[in-house]
Amino acid sequence: MLNLERLRTLDALARHGSVSGAADALHVTTSAVSQQMSKLEREVSQQLLAKNGRGVRLTDAGRLLAEHAARILSQVELAQSDLEAQRGQVVGELRLSAFPTAARGLFPAALADLRAEHPGLRVRSTELEPEAGIAGVVRGDLDLAVVLDWYNKPMPLPDGLVKAPVLDDPADLAMPAGHRLAGRDEVDLGELAEDEWITWGEGEFCHEWLMFTLRSRGIEPIVAHRAAETHTQMGLVEAGLGVCIAPLLGRHPMPAGVVTVPLRQRVRRHVYVVWRADADRRPSIRAAVRALQDAARKVG
Repeated sequence: MLNLERLRTLDALARHGSVSGAADALHVTTSAVSQQMSKLEREVSQQLLAKNGRGVRLTDAGRLLAEHAARILSQVELAQSDLEAQRGQVVGELRLSAFPTAARGLFPAALADLRAEHPGLRVRSTELEPEAGIAGVVRGDLDLAVVLDWYNKPMPLPDGLVKAPVLDDPADLAMPAGHRLAGRDEVDLGELAEDEWITWGEGEFCHEWLMFTLRSRGIEPIVAHRAAETHTQMGLVEAGLGVCIAPLLGRHPMPAGVVTVPLRQRVRRHVYVVWRADADRRPSIRAAVRALQDAARKVG
């Protein structure tokens, strides 16, 4: 009989590509991963791992069993989901992530409501950028991830995930109070061709969206500063160091020296939550989605 926990270890190794990656995902030591794999090799009487430089790789038998392990674990998840749905109780552990402004703007209210309404549910949360959150859900490290895309740049979702809308988040232009456009009712992106921009980190989805959007308007952006958090960006704007896009979620309180002006293009990002389809019937998933949507209605 194959041991489920050892199959979970093999699945983590296949997904993460290293013993250390599997150990981090499973919240165990690298020694524990190695011990589980040794036991699994004895159980199946085949070599599942081979040395690969300073690391390891899956053998042909290891890859074959890993494919079966992924399907078995998915069926186990589905069985647990069905049993939880039949019980109708919101209990157990729920692991979720959100990008920084959503974690700041939604998690305090949503997670407090979950704790008050469902004391038997243990929630674990972390801040992750959208791509990392989606990857965590796909791997099974997370149950839910709050992610985003933009009105003109959708975020591709892997097969096997389900999503629900949380809110549409309007975004304005933030600029120093003394900026030449600060008194306007609205501005066009084309008027900012000579301005310095404060943006997100290189490679982050929001940064790539901003570069794509400005270049589609014929503007080659002048990137002066990068910061992951909205409030860090706002501090740089207040200091007169550039302009930035300021979504409503997570924006407040605004620094005194910053003003926001709507963009003529009506920039908006879509915030939603994703989870695995095989966990769709879990009451805890449904309860968390409702709590996030309720928290979103209070944003303003």
